Amino acid sequence: MSASLSSATPEPALSELVAPSLRRRLACWLYEGMLMFGVVFIAGYLFGTLSQTRHALDNRHPLQAFLFVVFGIYFTWFWSKGQTLAMKTWHIRLVDRTGRPVRQGRALLRYVLSWVWLLPPLAAVAPFSLPAGEVVLLTVGWVLVYALLSRFHPQRQYLHDVWAGTRLISVETRSATATTGR
Repeated sequence: MSASLSSATPEPALSELVAPSLRRRLACWLYEGMLMFGVVFIAGYLFGTLSQTRHALDNRHPLQAFLFVVFGIYFTWFWSKGQTLAMKTWHIRLVDRTGRPVRQGRALLRYVLSWVWLLPPLAAVAPFSLPAGEVVLLTVGWVLVYALLSRFHPQRQYLHDVWAGTRLISVETRSATATTGR
């Protein structure tokens, strides 16, 4: 059935692949962060139960590695399907450069590259043992600078999308309901 559905759906022209506004993408990013709280809660509970961790700082690094893998599975799975829940809410879809669905390998590459949102400021402040407030301020500053850099790209894409060969596009409400069959 999927073969007939994909053959009936023409590939979008490159001119139709319009990036969502920066405001919409950042709103989606924040909403995704709120949804990830639930993923972290469940994964952290599972890790704590399975490892019999009694104190929050015990097994901190294995927990961080576990969460990195859980996030990778979450994002790779949903991006290879086109959208996470937050992206559906904000009518944003992930596609490759030509507008086709992203395969899992490319979605995984995008996940790894997307850590450029957080790793540079955290790596920069790590040797200085700054107070938490300053780390948050520097991280938020970097996130805003990184997001604004997309304004300089011809298709308004983030750098990690360019590097991964992906792009975020706006999805019309009409086409979103047509693909779900409702």
